[in-house]
Amino acid sequence: MANINYANKEIIIKIVYYGPGMSGKTTNLQVLHQMVPKDAASKMISLATEQDRTLFFDLLPISLGSVKGFNTKFQLYTVPGQVYYNTTRKLVLNGVDGVVFVADSQMGKMPENKESLENLRENLAEYGIDMTKFAVVMQYNKRDLNPIYSIEELQRELNPYGFPYAEAIAFKGQGLMETLKLISKITLQRIGSKTGAQVQYADGSPPPAQQAQPAQQAQPASSSEFFKNLQKKM
Repeated sequence: MANINYANKEIIIKIVYYGPGMSGKTTNLQVLHQMVPKDAASKMISLATEQDRTLFFDLLPISLGSVKGFNTKFQLYTVPGQVYYNTTRKLVLNGVDGVVFVADSQMGKMPENKESLENLRENLAEYGIDMTKFAVVMQYNKRDLNPIYSIEELQRELNPYGFPYAEAIAFKGQGLMETLKLISKITLQRIGSKTGAQVQYADGSPPPAQQAQPAQQAQPASSSEFFKNLQKKM
């Protein structure tokens, strides 16, 4: 559950980007960090081992929306994708409020995607969380490569629960804002429903439905445009 700081009237929400190794989790956060205004993001913190360059703990707090007068701050984390780092992945999931599952669209990567998704389900279960009822957004990354699975194939194989999803080309910044908007709305709504608080979005729109339509890809925006558009769409 989200941490509530009554002194600062702030709700801190933890979002974890999960997925197989090299699917684009770290790229998501690195590019997002570059896109948001400097005063909206803290310094990005990363840790790496000699064996795995994808072992990062990325922190990106940004303020979006409000819940019963409390400002919200989102902290975004990545986890290592390799199996032998499962202990680390479980630790990063501790206290999670929402998950973005970054799937690799490349042909031949389906087994890795499935293994990582099942690993996510198992690790969430250890914290007493039923993934099928949790705040999860599927991101189908690397849509610019060839050959890749179709969205229909990815949906059939990876998304039987009907989680909202977005297409992305992470290194170009395409689909990242859409993904962040989806997971932000879902987590805010979930927190609001559990606390009985009213969730307020800038445009007054409802949270995305479980069977959400794919988010349209967008060209990378400047940092100020990115933050302004994201708040506007909230």
